Amino acid sequence: MPHKLGLSGSTILSNPEQFHELFLEELDHIEIGEFPDEDAFKLFIQHLKSAQRSFGIHSPLMRKNSKYDLIEYVHIEPEKAWYQIEEEAMRLTSLGAEYVLVHFPYFKTDRNGVVHQEIEQGLQRLSQLQDKYDIPLVCEPKLGQNRNPCGIHYLDDFSVERWEHYGLPLCFDLGDYLLADADHIFDHIHKWQDYIKVVHLHNVSYQNGDANKYIWSPVHPSQEDDPDFYSLKPIIQKLAQGSDVRFLFEHTPHHVPSKQYVREGIEWVRTLIK
Repeated sequence: MPHKLGLSGSTILSNPEQFHELFLEELDHIEIGEFPDEDAFKLFIQHLKSAQRSFGIHSPLMRKNSKYDLIEYVHIEPEKAWYQIEEEAMRLTSLGAEYVLVHFPYFKTDRNGVVHQEIEQGLQRLSQLQDKYDIPLVCEPKLGQNRNPCGIHYLDDFSVERWEHYGLPLCFDLGDYLLADADHIFDHIHKWQDYIKVVHLHNVSYQNGDANKYIWSPVHPSQEDDPDFYSLKPIIQKLAQGSDVRFLFEHTPHHVPSKQYVREGIEWVRTLIK
């Protein structure tokens, strides 16, 4: 199947007053989560019915719910986080969502010993929920606290064969992988290419030269020769060698030169993934 281009709710911070900005004519798909309340979610579904777009939900569905707690306590107890994921999967499959995306694996800091066992236990539960509710659960490995790359490295050490056994798709977040291991990003893609079904597209904009302060910027061809940005063209082209991938523009609204800038980036990516 051909790739899809889509927009993330991060671009409007899931603000219901701006839902109309997500439905660009040139895009096929929307990924969104962290709605401020139930009314906002219902309003988004109404927009979807008239706009004929596919959609995925980036868990949590509702703001202030769990984002990182499936392996260890971050903000709530893991069992409550698992209950939340099951409730979301059950609800969203009936609404026609293409997938639910979860932050997994996520580790706050470096761990000793049993990380692969903890990842496998999580994969078992996610796979069971995926089968039970007949909806893909896309796993997005994340940076830990203070940009700690341990979760991404623990995943990269994990067996591809064991991952295949559970049949779970992966999300590749460009920003997180660039911050975690930019020098080896093609090795990561090569290992997981067959399972990467969602890509979060953004560049990294450091604030005042501080490597610990950054925001997600919209991608644009002018960044390829700009030393303040990463070169994304070869990375996007490599990711496009996979099959049936959703390429999602996931910048935040804090560093957007113009709507035209965003549209130029969309058309640029379209030419790269053909």
